[in-house]
Amino acid sequence: MKQRSYQHHLVMFCIVFFILVSFTCAWGASENSLSDGQKVYVSVYSNIYYGDRSKSFNLAAMLSVRNTDQKYPLTILQASYYDSEGSLVKEYVKDPIRLAPMASTYIYVKESDTSGGSGANFIVQWKADHMINEPIIECLMTGLAAGQGISFICNGRVIEEHD
Repeated sequence: MKQRSYQHHLVMFCIVFFILVSFTCAWGASENSLSDGQKVYVSVYSNIYYGDRSKSFNLAAMLSVRNTDQKYPLTILQASYYDSEGSLVKEYVKDPIRLAPMASTYIYVKESDTSGGSGANFIVQWKADHMINEPIIECLMTGLAAGQGISFICNGRVIEEHD
């Protein structure tokens, strides 16, 4: 009976959390516009808390960068992963990554990697030689425990335009 109660609470928590985060993460969405480069902040939740905050639910994170321009490529210069305190955890882009028109790439942070904490984030910097459609930069978080799953997306938010 205790296991059933735990699963019920976990399911309810996941539903409420999904609703709240969906609205919060969608807030960062913007209309499609042209740019030749930006720095983009993307929220990452490597773990979330539930119940009395004594239990942690680990999540995998997949940062996705999608070139939405049909004509020109873009180059990813930086994908820096920061923890809840703002300290750099890992730099995922060692050499620039070129994305052809309509191409995409991703960076995966394992569910077992909780180094970022619940307030982790990515800073993604990209550039292009022409004015192009802004790429879609978002992070998909997923987790599975006790036969229950949770997934949600946080959209990137532009914090700096290319000079």
